[in-house]
Parts: sequence; C-alpha cells; structure tokens
Amino acid sequence: MAGKKFNPDNDIPDLSGKVIFITGGTAGLGKESIQALAAHNPSHIYFTGRSTSRATALIDSLRTQHPTAPITFLNCDLSSLSSVVETAKAFLAQSQRLDVLICNAGIWALTPGLTTDGYEIQFGTNHVAHALLIKLLLPTLLRTAEEPNSDVRIVSLTSAAFAAHPVGGIRFHDIKTPQDKGFFGMWTRYGQSKLANLLYAAELARRYPSITTLAIHPGVVKTDMVNSLGYLDKILLHFAQLGRPVSPEEGAWNQLWAATGAREEMRSGVYYVPVGAKGMLVRNGGDEKLAGELWEWTEEELKGYEA
Repeated sequence: MAGKKFNPDNDIPDLSGKVIFITGGTAGLGKESIQALAAHNPSHIYFTGRSTSRATALIDSLRTQHPTAPITFLNCDLSSLSSVVETAKAFLAQSQRLDVLICNAGIWALTPGLTTDGYEIQFGTNHVAHALLIKLLLPTLLRTAEEPNSDVRIVSLTSAAFAAHPVGGIRFHDIKTPQDKGFFGMWTRYGQSKLANLLYAAELARRYPSITTLAIHPGVVKTDMVNSLGYLDKILLHFAQLGRPVSPEEGAWNQLWAATGAREEMRSGVYYVPVGAKGMLVRNGGDEKLAGELWEWTEEELKGYEA
C-alpha cells in the first residue's frame, strides 16, 4: 500500500481549540495517537480504556513531555453498553464541544463469546459499542460543526480484513449468538465487525454531511493483539494482508492523517489505507443497501439508551 508521505511531527497542524476523544488509548495505536496529538497544542484530549494503571502511566509520561496538554482518562468497557453510557455522561459533563472522535479501540481473534448485552463479542465491541458512543456524542459533534471555521471529524478504524466477512455481509439473524464456526470462524466474525465499521462510517457520512466521517485501515501493525496470535494465525494474517508489519507508531499515521490532515485531501465516507490512499471496496464493502440495513438495525438495538 503506497499513499502519502506523512510525518506526525511536521504534518499535524496546530490543534489549538480542538477537543479530541479517542477510544482505546492506553496501548497500541490509541496510545501512539495520543502521544502524537499532545505535541500539537490541543485544547483537550479525552481517552478511554479499561486499565487505570496504564492510563495513569501514560498521563504521567505525557505531562513530563507536554506539561500544558490537558488530558483526561475515562474508564470504559466497550463490551458493556451501560459502561459506554456512563463514559458518554462523564465526557458531556466536562465538555461542550467535540472536534474529533477517533473510534480506535477494538478486539479480534477471540474465542466465541458474547458481550454483557448478548451480542457476538467482536461485533458487539467493535461496532455496537462504538455506534452507541457516536449516537450519544453526535449532538455535541453537530453543535461544534455549526461553529465558524469548524472542521469536525469522526474517524472509524476498520481493517482490510473486512473482506473476510461471511457470505451476505452481516448475519443479523444470529448476531446474538457466539456464531462459532470453527478455526476460520474468529476471522469471519472479525471481518463482519470490521465490515460494520466500514459501512456505518459511510452511512454516517451520507446522513450527516456537516461532519467528515472516514473509515481507515491502519495496516498490519505489531501491536499486542498481533503478537498474541498463535503461529498458524500469524501465517494466515501474513498471507491475507500481503503487507509489511509496521510499528504501532507508524500504524497510527493513517488515523492521525484522517483526524488532522488537510480537509481538501479527503472525502467524507471514503475508506482509506495508509496513508491517505483510497482503499478497494471488495465484496460487500461498498454495499449501500446493506449499510442502510445496518443503520436501521443499529438504531433499533440502541433505542432507549441516553447519556
């Protein structure tokens, strides 16, 4: 994958006045993104995670490097929708604006299981939880977008592995089961969740044109999730992705570009691979009908949730 040359030190502009929210910021791509963004004078960075000790260590480190950068940790377990609600409430109690929402957190390659609310674990965590967070923060995003010279963005991390989705795209009929289908099942389930991230971002772009919404693939990144894979899974990943593994620092470049790059270089609703290159929408990746069905299904599932 060959895209734009990107160097966070030089290519991230001054972020004065911008409030940024990142899910999954205590490790991996989220942590690298926070470290890069904090160096460019944001008004405030909020980030989520499940490990208070990791969050504290990150904040302590950042305050040494960037003592004036306001950074707040919000504990959140994306496998629980009630936890997402509480996180949204905590943010909304502290901030009246939101310029950039980076839906970074995610899980993969897990044994079959369900979230607290009964969804297939990868779909529930990667899609449903983020969809609820977006829904709860959307009024703030839209209000911010109405302000003069605003540039509001939602960046959703998908993956080229969306192409591993099951036949038909998303198995709505049994999404509230573990969907256990043997060895390749965990990759099919992951592909289904990443297809949902891709389609939902495209639908958000169609419905809310005042917000720039992008779906991005970070590349094959040497995070803890990759390092924890078994030997056969690593071989499968290598042949499926056909890309060189990169460090978490470099892996964060595409989402940093999407969050801070020049607006004229990107188009809302588009899928980008590293860095800033338009990705191929194979299989159901460009299915607008399925995107609409996912939107309606998600809206129905999230009825009654309020921050």
